[in-house]
Amino acid sequence: MATFIDSIDERTKLAGTNHLEVLLFNLGTSDDTGRNELFGINVFKVREVLNIPEITTAPEMPDGIEGFVSLRGDMVPIINLQKFCKLNSNDEPNILMITEYNTHVQGFLVSSVDTIQRLNWEQVKEPPPLISKRLGGLVTAVAELNDDRLVMIMDVEKVLADAGEFYDESVFDGIKTLDDNFRIVFADDSNIARKQIKKTLDVMGVQHTGVVNGAEAWKLLQKTANQCEQEGRDITSEIQAVLTDIEMPEMDGYVLTQKIKADPRLAHLPVIMHSSLTAQANQAMGRGVGADAYVSKFQPHELADILTHFLTS
Repeated sequence: MATFIDSIDERTKLAGTNHLEVLLFNLGTSDDTGRNELFGINVFKVREVLNIPEITTAPEMPDGIEGFVSLRGDMVPIINLQKFCKLNSNDEPNILMITEYNTHVQGFLVSSVDTIQRLNWEQVKEPPPLISKRLGGLVTAVAELNDDRLVMIMDVEKVLADAGEFYDESVFDGIKTLDDNFRIVFADDSNIARKQIKKTLDVMGVQHTGVVNGAEAWKLLQKTANQCEQEGRDITSEIQAVLTDIEMPEMDGYVLTQKIKADPRLAHLPVIMHSSLTAQANQAMGRGVGADAYVSKFQPHELADILTHFLTS
């Protein structure tokens, strides 16, 4: 079936345009609502789409983990997204999407895949509380397509955290506390990612202000820069670094970084990109828009080391 690797060079051109491409998919018709709702994930995270091969089960698997498949010699865990979304449906999954997040490879079982759609991040909004509550926080954003369909962007980081990947309190052990007072601004639309960022910064003793997208971060930075300018102070008297996700509603991390580096009052602020898009192409895109560093999500020690370097140098 489909593979997505071939067009990666074309997709790198989206950096700085505030656009993204999502693969649309369905999880089946809900027995409760009668709707076959549409979901999406960033195409950059999709390696390939396959018919479902034989799945090997194992004892005591977490709920929603169906087992493993052997894919070119690698054992790939398989996650049933119907179960994670608590969707009761008679439609059995027919398709396996192989994805990569933070160098972790896993498969998602879905009922069907639709098309690839290019969206402007300005079209992508925070989900209404009702949707977030009904789907257990697994939807990080919503967008209306040109054909009037509503697509829900899935928070795959939340799925993987609930599946037992990435998130373990022991990962914070050994992070060093900084002696001086520092403050950073961070932007991330994933609730599970924000929690881990906060935990890392709290262990480091770094003050922080968190927002859920690039537009809010830009508004905060502009307000702070204006105040500092009026008082004759440098922005670094208030904020010493910015940490930003890439994929965020309204304004993504590429555009946020470009804006920061284009403003003379902010240009000297270190900007660290913090993303589950860990391919070399994505890191090159980050450098291309002016990011000072790029760190994978759910690596608290690596994040702490990079922040320490920029805050103390």
